[in-house]
Amino acid sequence: MALSREEREQFLAEPHIAALAVDAGEDGRAPLTVPIWYQYAPGGDIWIMTGRDSRKGRLIAESGRFCLMVDRVEPTVRYVSVEGPVTETVPATREQLVEMSSRYLAAQKVEGYVDFAWKEHGDQVVIHMRPQRWVSSDLGEA
Repeated sequence: MALSREEREQFLAEPHIAALAVDAGEDGRAPLTVPIWYQYAPGGDIWIMTGRDSRKGRLIAESGRFCLMVDRVEPTVRYVSVEGPVTETVPATREQLVEMSSRYLAAQKVEGYVDFAWKEHGDQVVIHMRPQRWVSSDLGEA
């Protein structure tokens, strides 16, 4: 059964690990699909953080859009997939890294991870996407 708008937006707002998919070019290759952290609040844009020179960042810049899919298996099998255009790409801030890390890590792990990531991951960008096409379902008991 398809989810209502409220249900799918609330599900996407939960801290799932997303599968990001982006067109990998016109040479017949499959899309690049990788796991990624993301941030979303119902009714707003989605944002992700990635290396400025990463493959996914370059491919997103080239295509101008990407897709995220999140799912779970308990208490029921449920998924939400959303695709849309990039609305903005800006240099990442340490505050955004703290926000994203706090969404996925235990509070006592955030500071250490942020210190490491800020020093070791190189220049990062934040890419905003406006949700345009949604596919969602709750398939019932696992």
